[in-house]
Amino acid sequence: MPKQKTASGAKKRFKLTAGGKLMRRHAMKSHILEKKSSKRKRSFRKDAPLAAADVREVKRMLGGRK
Repeated sequence: MPKQKTASGAKKRFKLTAGGKLMRRHAMKSHILEKKSSKRKRSFRKDAPLAAADVREVKRMLGGRK
């Protein structure tokens, strides 16, 4: 049986925690930063948990890492 390949875009974008949760990075942090407050930009630094609706699909894209 052939192995499931990991989607290379997914492995760059998502991180699996030790507890098995999937984490993603925040959007809105790449450009047009002058108008955003420092507090807002600081909160974008932290990883956010992935929505429950997306977990199954992302785990499939990550292949063997479960």
